[in-house]
This record gives sequence, structure tokens and C-alpha cells, in this order.
Amino acid sequence: MRPHLKSGFQLLLGILLATVNAHSWVEQLMVIAPNGTFVGSPGYARGNHLRTSPEFSDLTMTYLIPPNGRSNQSLILPTDKICKETQRKQEQTDGSPRLQARPGAAIALRFQENGHVTLPENQPGKPKNRGTVYVYGTTEPREDENLLDVHKVWNKEGTGGDKRGVLLSVQNFDDGRCYQINNGPISENRQEKYPHVADKLMGADMWCQQDIALPSNAPTGKPYTLYWVWDWPTLPGDDPSVPNGKKEVYTTCIDVDVVDSPVTYMHMEAGYIQGQPLDKAAIPSQLAEIFGSPSPAASVTAGSSAAASAMVQSIEIQPVKPSTLVTVMKTVYVKECQLTPETSVTASSTASVVSASSAIVSG
Repeated sequence: MRPHLKSGFQLLLGILLATVNAHSWVEQLMVIAPNGTFVGSPGYARGNHLRTSPEFSDLTMTYLIPPNGRSNQSLILPTDKICKETQRKQEQTDGSPRLQARPGAAIALRFQENGHVTLPENQPGKPKNRGTVYVYGTTEPREDENLLDVHKVWNKEGTGGDKRGVLLSVQNFDDGRCYQINNGPISENRQEKYPHVADKLMGADMWCQQDIALPSNAPTGKPYTLYWVWDWPTLPGDDPSVPNGKKEVYTTCIDVDVVDSPVTYMHMEAGYIQGQPLDKAAIPSQLAEIFGSPSPAASVTAGSSAAASAMVQSIEIQPVKPSTLVTVMKTVYVKECQLTPETSVTASSTASVVSASSAIVSG
């Protein structure tokens, strides 16, 4: 094989192998203006490694519970930590600063779907919504935080467990529009329906996102901690290799600097701007849950449309009555408490992965 062809083949092979083993984590956070546009500078998880970093690999960011190698893959121990070892302290890596946001701000947590949504046949037995993602928030994080002390224990009222934190958001992993570039019918349909101009950050893929609101009473001058939990079980009876099913949970631990400085974007008119680039804007339905409250159940979100209007009038964000905010979808699966797929999100794979490589992606 000619030297230049050999090097090109090795590069492609490396991309393929990395993609085959790819899973998902929160890659980036952005503040959302009232009109749905991402504004300001991005923020990142604790211990983050950008994909352009020499230290990056899938394993540097992926955290699985229960870990591979545990004989009982349906057993989560009370001592299993909610954060990866490299994310247990409130520390950032060079080039990956924390997001800065005001109390009550809407923010987008962005992640790649890596074929888990657009190639569902690669992971038999998974929920139709491709799993459920939860976001918990606290001003009192612990380095030794256990998953089972938080997940499905902390609630939106702040009365669950030890009462140190709240459930801020629950939604499908698949938000209904994100995709990885591959030749699967889901991807091809979404590529046509939700076009995206390729860029250096995402490539041609469309990242998934989960839009939430910080509590309006989050204290300024200190970090507010978010625990992102993707619950992605294999259901019993669908995968012959695990006839009884198995648990599969991935997490990302994040700190947001809550600041009280003026922000000019608050003068933007509230209301989602149609036609703006999809890769630089919130999911409209999720934004509506944050800035507009269509039902009493949604009154625990970031505020009402009146509050959104007030935000346009003044740089100061008006306080919202509830102190524990939540972005919750309305329809719930009976099985495993999964949400329906209509509101789901996917994220994309490595920007440089070509269509041929995407077709072989597996969980």
C-alpha cells in the first residue's frame, strides 16, 4: 500500500474504532436568550477534555454505572459514585472553563447521540426514547456523592432524600431532531428535515440538547452543581445476551458559575425566532416549558410568559415564585418511567466521521 494511502486508511480506521465504542456525555453548555438563541461563551464539565485535545479519548469522558466487569450488570451498589473519578472535585481543565450564567437563566446542555438514536438496531432492547436524561442541581455537592442518594431520590420540590438538591429536568435522550450523519433512515430523514451547515465544532452532525433553567434563587458568587444522568437500560426479553435486561447509566458532573453581572442579551424580545440556525438555538418546545407555562404542572419551570416579558424590560431577572425549577415532559412511559419519543433528542458523533463509518456504530 502506498504510504499516503496507508496513513489515510489508518486515520479512517482510528475514527471508525473510536466511533464504534462511542457513548455520550455533556460536551458543552450554552446560555439561552429569551428568543431561543445561544449567547455568550460556552461552558464545560469538570475535568473536560475537548475532542481536539491530545489527551482526549472516549474513555476520558465516559462514566458507566454499573461498570463493565461487574458480574451482575443489573446491580447498582449504594457506594457507586455519581461522578467519574476525574469529575469528583470542582476543578476545570485548561481551555474548558465553567459556564457563567445568572440566577434563573435558561441553559442548554449539549451532547452527541453517537448512533444511539439514528441506528437503534445496534442496541437491541433499548427504550424507544433511547433512554431518559435527568438533571439534578445543588449548591452543596459532595466529592463522594453516591448515585443512589440522588438519582430518582431528589425531587423538584427539594424534599427528596437529604434535601440538599432538586430535580431540575427530565426528558428523552432523543429530542426528535438531533442526528449523526449515517445512511440509516432516521438520520437521512432528519438531515432533510433539520438541515445543519457543517462547522468545526459539530461537523455535519446535529447535537442533542437538554434545555433547563437554573433556580431563580441560586446564590451568586459560587458554583451551582449539575448532575446529568442518562438512564439507558436494556429491557428484559429483547436482547438474548442479557435475557433479564441490565442497567446502564452514564453521568456528567458540571459546575456553573452563577454571576450577577449585567447581560445585554436580556433586552432581546422574548419568543422563539423561527428560521434561526438550529445548531445555535434551543429546542422550541423545551424553551416554551422554561419561558412559558401552559399548565399548572409546568409552573415549577423557569417562569411564566409574564416573567419572560419582565426579563425583556429589565436587565435584572425577575424572581420566579418556585425556588426549585424543573423542565418536565408531559407524557410518561409506564415501563421504566420512560418518556415518549416525540420529545426526544440525539447527539452526534465525532465531526469528522464519514457516512461509511457511521453505519457500523454500536453502543
